[in-house]
Amino acid sequence: MCSLCGVLGGRGHWTDSASTPEAFASRLDQTTRRRERQERTRLANAILRHYGLSLTDWSGASYVLSNRTGRTALIDNLTELWAAAEDLAGKPCDPLDDALIAGLSAGRSV
Repeated sequence: MCSLCGVLGGRGHWTDSASTPEAFASRLDQTTRRRERQERTRLANAILRHYGLSLTDWSGASYVLSNRTGRTALIDNLTELWAAAEDLAGKPCDPLDDALIAGLSAGRSV
């Protein structure tokens, strides 16, 4: 399957499941799913900024990860994010980096 067909007709990944009980119902509340996806993107960006990267949602089905020079990677779900982030950053993205933790703890953009 080509990547475009996968984006248009692919099944949802577990990382995109809504945290509400409706996630297990036959009809998922799309407003909740979108809102939670936007929040996950915002939280990921708080960390990714430390590495000079940014993440944007692409049609609610994939993500676009970009670095400061304009290189991008299209990723399907958040499980693919960190490998792609390390590739674009050209270095390991350590979630235990002291500077990252200090910046997040201080509530500032790191």
